[in-house]
Amino acid sequence: MTLLLERAPVPAAKTTLRRSVTALFAIAVLVAGYTGFRLPGEWAATLQAVSLTDGFHRRFLVGTLLKPFGHDYVVFAVASFAVLGAVLVAVTLAFFHSRTESRRLLIVAWLLLPTGGYLFHEVGYFDQMLYLLLFGALWALHRNRPVVASAVMALSVTVHEIALLTVLPVFGFVLLRKVPFRRACALLAPAAMLGAVILALPPVAPGSIDKLRQELSTTDFAYRVDALKLFGRTQAESWQLYSITNVLLYLLPIVIVVAGGFLYLHRPTLAAAVPVAAIAAPALLAFGGWDDARWGFLLVSNFVVVLWLWLGRRELELRQVAVLTALFLVLTHVPMPYFDGYAPRGLTLVTPVEGLP
Repeated sequence: MTLLLERAPVPAAKTTLRRSVTALFAIAVLVAGYTGFRLPGEWAATLQAVSLTDGFHRRFLVGTLLKPFGHDYVVFAVASFAVLGAVLVAVTLAFFHSRTESRRLLIVAWLLLPTGGYLFHEVGYFDQMLYLLLFGALWALHRNRPVVASAVMALSVTVHEIALLTVLPVFGFVLLRKVPFRRACALLAPAAMLGAVILALPPVAPGSIDKLRQELSTTDFAYRVDALKLFGRTQAESWQLYSITNVLLYLLPIVIVVAGGFLYLHRPTLAAAVPVAAIAAPALLAFGGWDDARWGFLLVSNFVVVLWLWLGRRELELRQVAVLTALFLVLTHVPMPYFDGYAPRGLTLVTPVEGLP
């Protein structure tokens, strides 16, 4: 994300406001961490054991890098928290290097929404690695190294194929703002083509799942058999396990809020089509799996990233802040249940009980 190398003197009133927003940011991080913190689950650890050298052709980058360190749970936990920590560092840098209070408050709002707690709850999931690679690619673009940025985004599809519907559209939005259309297509092509190849190949080589199950049977955590079964099912077989319609209906209100909110801030023109598409693209993940709350988290996150990038040095007007605040309040009412029976921690010291009849 854009780095600020020089700062002009800031008036006293703005300095006070900045300190207040900074305090809000610190509180938001603490609240999000308290709400959603957990140790990486067995599902995430199991998927981090998947590697290219073991015959897996999807979601293999993280597991391939970690394979030399073995399959102990501590290896996956350390790697998971390292990625989460790096994402938090990137978010913190984005906050402090933002040139407007609108950008800073946008980050605070994202942390105070259910998405903040969900970020900590998702520790170990590949989504965090995808956004970390996106931030790295955007930094490379800022440093005028588009080829490096393109290569980083190509790596993202080897982390998880959902990169094609999450971080890659955001990268495309940024490219189209910085370089001519043909150049943007050329820089997007490696990631798109590699993603297409990965989707066209069989997810796993014959016998690889059983071999990995034998290796994981001696580890110090209970690996998830159902996580490995993902690689043995066709997409049609996966669709039989859940209702695509129900997932889409869950995501629909979120899409309306985030796309509508952006169109309110950005005059509805043809130029708005690309950022709106980048925001709404994760909704198509309904056709890829049943993790509806996770897709909702990615939808809101894409909205915040795209809006943060679009704002640049713009400072939102009071009426825009009011509408955006109302939209965020709506999003607080969207349920975002956690995995594995976990639930967001409440901020009260005791659990309230029903009153007497």
